[in-house]
This record gives sequence, structure tokens and C-alpha cells, in this order.
Amino acid sequence: MQQLARQPDSASWHGRLNLTYEKTAHQTQIQSSYHQAPLNLQRPFYPEGPVCHSVMMHTAGGMVGGDRLSIHVDLQPQSHALLTTTSAGKVYRSNGYAAQQTIHCELAANAVLEWLPLETIVFDQSQFRQSFRVDLGLDAIYCGWEMTRFGRSARGEQFTQGDWRSQTEIWQQGTPLWIDRQWLPGQPEIWHSPHGLAGQPVVGSFLWVGQAVEPRTIQAARELWQPTDAAEGGITRLPLGLICRYRGPSSQAARQWFIQVWNLLRSTHLGRPACPPRVWPL
Repeated sequence: MQQLARQPDSASWHGRLNLTYEKTAHQTQIQSSYHQAPLNLQRPFYPEGPVCHSVMMHTAGGMVGGDRLSIHVDLQPQSHALLTTTSAGKVYRSNGYAAQQTIHCELAANAVLEWLPLETIVFDQSQFRQSFRVDLGLDAIYCGWEMTRFGRSARGEQFTQGDWRSQTEIWQQGTPLWIDRQWLPGQPEIWHSPHGLAGQPVVGSFLWVGQAVEPRTIQAARELWQPTDAAEGGITRLPLGLICRYRGPSSQAARQWFIQVWNLLRSTHLGRPACPPRVWPL
């Protein structure tokens, strides 16, 4: 029988970040911002003019059992925001409680949100729950990725104990466009199974949802994938978008491939090339 995670105690963090973006005459700006430690936000910057680049920070360095993070992002009509993080997220070994992250993004008509955080490192023996929901207005676009490293592989650590769950839902005016529920229990059998991690520490998903992608663009995206002996990747066309999946040894390789697909879709659908945030490592 599945064991339920214990409830957090009063010493746990509950970080909050609420952001509202609006389109002005020349650029997207933050209309309102609220943060509660350990979440914070750097001053926005504009390396490509009208698009607002925002960098989220977790000032405590990572999540421990019982911590909760709640993020709400609201984009007004025709606004365009890119959100990322200053460093990889970390979920430390559990003390018996689960760490939880809840993200809700609401996009009004013709808004564009690019949600591009750096990877999350899930330590062995950690427990993590993530819920991510996007509500799209008419002709709005969500572009985002999730990259997870299971275990501190540089130290030879594997995720053989613990529990990781992630749920992503994208809706448009009451209609589900994409629902993805993933569960990875930390077990040696799951680590080595071809239906689990197949011995690879990194998995990733890249999503573009809200506009149909032409078959020729899908084919061009597939041609960007450079297979190796260790890594696996694939692209699936969705009714209003596409999804890329990665499983392999390198979060940097996953990010580089996703950036290429991101650049392709940005160029074909938004008329501007990808602009990687300056805080990303080389």
C-alpha cells in the first residue's frame, strides 16, 4: 500500500511569488509583484526590447521536507514575459515530509509566457510533489520546459530511495490541451528499468502549446536532435503544439537541444529568435 507523505510542521518555509504583467505602449512590464521568503525576484531586464525577462530566486538554496512554494503568474492581453531562475533548484533528502511546489499561470488573449527555469536536482531519499497548471486565453501561447536530475550524479549518487511526482495541466477556455502526470518512486528497479530511467539521471520535457505547429516545422525540429549512445529524445505533435522528451546523462545537453527547438518555434511563430537569459551558465 502506498504510504502518504507526512504533513509539514510549523518550522517549514512557505514561499510565495505573485506576478502580474501588462503590455504598455513599447514593452511588457510588471504591473504588480509580491514575494515571500524564500522566493524573490530580480529586477526585470530587456535584452530584446518588448519582452520582459524576469529571474526568480530561491534565497534558501533549496527545499527540504515540509517546504511549500506557491507561484502565481498573470499575463494581461498581448503581454510577453520570460521567466527563469538564477541556478538549479534543489530538493534535499527528506526528513519524513514531502516538499511541494504549486504553480499557476493565467494568460489572457494573445499573451505569451516562456517558462524556462534551470534544472531541478532531486537528491536521493527526497520526496517532492509539483503541480503546474496553465490557463490559456484565446490565441495565447505557453512555451516551457522542465528538466530534472535524479540524484547527485557527479558524486555517483542514484535516486534509489524517495518519491517524485509532477503533474502538468494546460487548459484553454475550459478545454484540456495537455495533461501529463508523472510518478517516479526511488527504487533500484525503476532506476535501471527501460520503462523508468534506464540508468540515466536526467529527464526533460519541452512544451509549446497554444498554436498548431506545421508538419514541416515538426520535421525541422526532429532534425535538430543529435542522437548519442546514451541519450534518447523524441518529438510528438500535439493538436495545438508539440512536446519534446529527453532522457540521458546531461542536463546541459537537454537544455542545448531544447534551446534549438525553442529558437525554431520562436522564429517561425513569433518572428524573433531565441534570446537565452544572461544568467544561464555557458
